[in-house]
Amino acid sequence: MDLISFFARQRETDFIMFSAPHFIALAIAAGLCLLLFAARFALRTRPVLRNSVRWLLIIVLLASEGGLHVWYLSHDIWTSRNSLPLELCGITLLLSAVMLLTRSRLLYSFLYFAGIGGACIALLTPNLVYPFPHFRFLLFFTAHIAIVLASLFMTWAYGFRPVWRSLLFTMLCLNLIAVIVFGLDKLLDANYMFLAHKPSTFSVLEYFGPYPYYLLVEEAFAFIIFLLMFLIFFKLPEMIRSRRNTSRSRNL
Repeated sequence: MDLISFFARQRETDFIMFSAPHFIALAIAAGLCLLLFAARFALRTRPVLRNSVRWLLIIVLLASEGGLHVWYLSHDIWTSRNSLPLELCGITLLLSAVMLLTRSRLLYSFLYFAGIGGACIALLTPNLVYPFPHFRFLLFFTAHIAIVLASLFMTWAYGFRPVWRSLLFTMLCLNLIAVIVFGLDKLLDANYMFLAHKPSTFSVLEYFGPYPYYLLVEEAFAFIIFLLMFLIFFKLPEMIRSRRNTSRSRNL
């Protein structure tokens, strides 16, 4: 693929879900998460490394969003109906950059669920038509992987943790965002966050029924995913550690 084709608006083929490039991108995402986890102790004890990774993630997030708008503008297709960062992942991308800049626990309590959960669903079922190695393909996966890594970084490098009220806070924020975006959709005749209809590409929404019922199912689905994320990665390990400590105390 030459440079012109790499940035071109037209394409010869479409992105194919669960193709080899898709699986490779998912493997890279998983590998980076594991690498970040493996480096958690170094990140906590080495401030220079921690700050370097934090700024790298900020740059990647903002460059991804900026690169998308440059691509739109270069092809003269930027419109308020389709190009504003009003999709859930567009919103969580910008908030992730702010969270990393400010080290905000409040933003983390929202982004751990909405950022990681939303980006992971997007990685599994991308709303994408451009295949590898197109610029849009690379931009899509870079941006969504960075959203996931941002909250994991704050978890493992700074010791941030969600709590039970973070679940309620996240659901309240998502509904508030949805109300605002729904109003903007009506104003702009747009479909941000797929509040007007389902996306043209395959997504998990295909299993949630027709409009508008899929919006209610989507909300229940999101809550279940967020609850599992909290139970499996925080409460379950906490219970296991507590039982081990109790068992050791009895044996002393």
